[in-house]
Amino acid sequence: MNYKNAKDVLPEYLIIEIMKYTDGGLVYFPARESKKSWGSLTGLRNELKERDTRIIRDHKNGSSIYELGEKYYLSQSSLYRIINKR
Repeated sequence: MNYKNAKDVLPEYLIIEIMKYTDGGLVYFPARESKKSWGSLTGLRNELKERDTRIIRDHKNGSSIYELGEKYYLSQSSLYRIINKR
C-alpha cells in the first residue's frame, strides 16, 4: 500500500471537507481498477498450476510421495493435498 500526504495530492477545499469526517485519521481510498486475483500479475498462479499438473502426472506414472517431495521440495501433506484436489 502506498501512503501519500493529502496536501500533496488533493486540493485544500477537499481536504477541509474530508477533515469534517475524520480529523487527522487515516482514510483508505481503493484503487480505481478492480482488484486483481492472487498471482495474476506475476504469473505465479499459472506456474503453480503447471507444477501441480506435473506432480499429478508424475504420481500417476509411478513416482512415490517421497520421490515427489525430493523433486519438488514439498512436504508429504502438501503433495497429498495437490493430488487429492484434482
